[in-house]
Amino acid sequence: MTRTRRIAVMAVAMLSGTTLACHKAPAPQATPAVLPASSGPNADSLRRAQADEAARRAADEAARRKAADDAAAAAAARDAASTAAMLRTTLLAMVHFDYDQSELRADDRAILDAKVPILQANSGVTLRVSGHTDERGSDEYNLALGQRRAAAVKAYLMQHGIAESRIETISYGEERPIAQGSDESAFSQNRRAEFEITAGGQTLRKP
Repeated sequence: MTRTRRIAVMAVAMLSGTTLACHKAPAPQATPAVLPASSGPNADSLRRAQADEAARRAADEAARRKAADDAAAAAAARDAASTAAMLRTTLLAMVHFDYDQSELRADDRAILDAKVPILQANSGVTLRVSGHTDERGSDEYNLALGQRRAAAVKAYLMQHGIAESRIETISYGEERPIAQGSDESAFSQNRRAEFEITAGGQTLRKP
């Protein structure tokens, strides 16, 4: 090989080496971060804490709802008791009469009118109506007068749709005064018809 050719070959080799040296080595690949595994003592503690918190919140909510339900039930019971007491008071309200009379006065009819819807709404309720008088007159006369007064009340209630079988009558005449004395103040209180609930008064329902 001639000197000139050797020089050319050496030049080509040097050029190739230089070209290869100019190329950069490939960049190293990033290693992905390794996340902690969801296991181990710390993870178990976290899960237990979360479960305990969820249980506590559920218990608190259950207790709150129970307290609200208990309060509502107590309020409903109080309302029912108050309503029943009011209805009972209305059914037991007495009517009064003028001297030696068994005819119902206007205020007596208003009292009886208030009883009618309660009796209609509570078909199981039955009443006993007792007639009373003041002390004037004989025992026999007053017993008869008391009976007429009780009968007048019964007739009025029957006229307003209450079945005859639901009302019984009795007369005590002058035997059971509620006011002592021998003046008109006592007499006016004793001339009356009283009411007794003989059945169905335990659970009175509002009309």
